[in-house]
Amino acid sequence: MRTHPKIIRTRRNRYLLSVALVLAVGALAYAGYWWHYCRFWVISRNAFVTGNLIPVEADATGIVTQVLVEESQYVNKGDLLVRLDEHRARTALSRSRGELGQTVREIGAVFATRRQMCQKLIARTARLARVRHDVARLRQALPNGSVSEQALQNAEDQMAALEADMREAEAELESVDAKVGGTSRTLHPDVEAAKHRFIAAYLEYARQHIHAPVSGYVSMRKVQVGNRVQPGDQLMTLVPLEHLWVEANLRETEMARVRPGQLAEITVDLYGESRIYHGTVEGLVPGTGSVFALLPPENASGNFIHIVERVPVRIGLRQEEVLNNPIRPGLSTRTAIYVKDSDQSQGVSLAGVSTQEYETDIFIDELADAEAEARKIIRANLIQENDALAPECRPLHAAAADNAGIYR
Repeated sequence: MRTHPKIIRTRRNRYLLSVALVLAVGALAYAGYWWHYCRFWVISRNAFVTGNLIPVEADATGIVTQVLVEESQYVNKGDLLVRLDEHRARTALSRSRGELGQTVREIGAVFATRRQMCQKLIARTARLARVRHDVARLRQALPNGSVSEQALQNAEDQMAALEADMREAEAELESVDAKVGGTSRTLHPDVEAAKHRFIAAYLEYARQHIHAPVSGYVSMRKVQVGNRVQPGDQLMTLVPLEHLWVEANLRETEMARVRPGQLAEITVDLYGESRIYHGTVEGLVPGTGSVFALLPPENASGNFIHIVERVPVRIGLRQEEVLNNPIRPGLSTRTAIYVKDSDQSQGVSLAGVSTQEYETDIFIDELADAEAEARKIIRANLIQENDALAPECRPLHAAAADNAGIYR
């Protein structure tokens, strides 16, 4: 029995209407879902995990004698990583130690010469004063004939000779004063220069042992035993995995509503969509990726092609989530930023520098230890600590100058 064509058309129209109604309901549901939820999310798959990669570089010249760590090992801040041959550095340190002691003794000899010249000036001042008194008495006795003119002339000649000797002693004292005046044995410029040469040699010796500046995992180890390294040569890289963030490269057409402080949800391809990391937008990089490229585009050359640029956005991750589910820099992610709520300006940055990889104190004691060692060397070679002139040197010196003005 054949079905009437009219009935077939009626059934077909009914099915088509049902499908159209289902599609319409689905479209309305999706539109409502998009309007109330999806339109407040900016999603990007051009996003990667990143972090601070701390380079470990040599700060001294030497041959590597021992490598104490290997890639993937975790090291704590201050752990010894590489040891260099220290023989030459030790020799240079010993030489600078001897030069410092020699300089201290040489300056001590100059101060001793200063005291010697002072005593010489005092003695000559005393002899000159005695002769001047004799000349004064002879001049008083000459008119009544008690003394001869020859005796007076001899006394005056002796006084003139002593005045010349005293001026010579004054010049010698001034020459010594020019070397050590206004300073002391321990603070003399020559001693200071020798001390800092010793400190430089001490630091060079100390840097033969290369320590970890921060705690982290060893990666990209390049150093091998037998390598001759120079200051600035990179030996390895340390990666702290407890402080990571996501760098999401968003299209410029999506940036209008992105603000620091907005929440984000991140899934890492390593774990799939079943594990979600929660983050916060910390800041927007002040420029597109092409601006910071090795070869920036030359748009003024005449072959300009419009390409939608991407702006890197920094998204901080929660430390406890990173520690519970470890991830690595460079992993690909799917990042979704909830852009509905934020009262921050795009120019605000919430990124901080409070974690351990932003500061190291492994070198903090080196200079203090070097200065303490230098002070020991100076004290060991300091024979006489009294740097001042004898108290009577300057007063007699001044009195002699006054008397010279009276008798001339």
